[in-house]
Amino acid sequence: MFSFTFAPPPAVPEAETLRAEVRAFLAAELADRPAIKRAESWSGFDAAFSRKVGQRGWIGMTFPREYGGHGRSALERYVVLEEMLAAGAPVVGHWIADRQSGPSILRYGTEAQKAFFLPRIARGECFFCIGMSEPDSGSDLASVRTRAVPADGGYVVNGTKLWTSQAHESHYMILFCRTGGSPDDRQGGTSQFLVDLTLPGITIRPIHALTGEHHFNEVIFQDVLLPESALLGTLGQGWQQVTGELAYERSGPERFLSSFTLLVELVHALGPAPSERAAIALGRLGAHLVTLRRLSRSVAGMLQAGENPALQAALVKDLGALVEQEIPDIARSLIATDPPTPEIERFLAVLNYTTLHAPSFSLRGGTREILRGIIARGLGLR
Repeated sequence: MFSFTFAPPPAVPEAETLRAEVRAFLAAELADRPAIKRAESWSGFDAAFSRKVGQRGWIGMTFPREYGGHGRSALERYVVLEEMLAAGAPVVGHWIADRQSGPSILRYGTEAQKAFFLPRIARGECFFCIGMSEPDSGSDLASVRTRAVPADGGYVVNGTKLWTSQAHESHYMILFCRTGGSPDDRQGGTSQFLVDLTLPGITIRPIHALTGEHHFNEVIFQDVLLPESALLGTLGQGWQQVTGELAYERSGPERFLSSFTLLVELVHALGPAPSERAAIALGRLGAHLVTLRRLSRSVAGMLQAGENPALQAALVKDLGALVEQEIPDIARSLIATDPPTPEIERFLAVLNYTTLHAPSFSLRGGTREILRGIIARGLGLR
């Protein structure tokens, strides 16, 4: 039976010096960015900003120097991420490549793949999207039906991926698909591929949110020919690879900071003398965030040590989504909207935005039901 352990993350004194550098950079770069734009958090896209972050050496921080990285620790990278998210920086352009695509290439890729992709990612010039979810499969990755079959010179892919964040702004996708067997085989017979999204036969269709925003996409593969060099890792080992990748996706500070701008605006709107009820609510939310940060940094330490903390990451993601979705409801109950001061108007704009997006917090990266199933299996409960 597995027992959850979250060891204290190792001390990294240089991280606090780095934190000051990042804060100064963000204060200058985001000085004119309104609260409603900061509320976009890690769904905000700005290619020029991503390049600036790359120039500062804050993308691919943990990549080896020989691949264009900076040889820094996972906890130094964590500091950059939490400062970016707390400030509401537009990071989605480089986000996925830095968080999971790059580390997957580093772990499973060939030397040619590492040499080609990693320096471009580190410079903030190569954006990735995730090709996992499919129609009718939800968060059940093992039921994927998109298939790659051997052909002269490589593999031919047919199928559809859904809810593919930022595919329309991305250069590449890491595609998870079948290369053998059937969906009844569950985890067997799956592989991963590095897909150039400009290849013939790929169609990217927008999926607009109820707010009118375009973050999601449907990506259709129709007789797409991938070269043999597109295979990432070992043929047929896609499930083992993708579950390791999900530890990167589910455990970072993005899993509890999506509503952080709203919390900041709530504090501004309450002013320097909040009611006792408001002070208690803020203290409770602060305690939740401090605890989640501690758990999340522990996972970063495990990743730095080369471990695969998939179960711990699932717990962080599940608990983080609960808090993120709780913040709008609590915030709404604490503010009287009359008189409409500038602080309250900013608060209301961010509240409306966050409320509309909060339902997605427990969907992206794995639904609550999937995560709790993973946790229950890890504890030997099912």
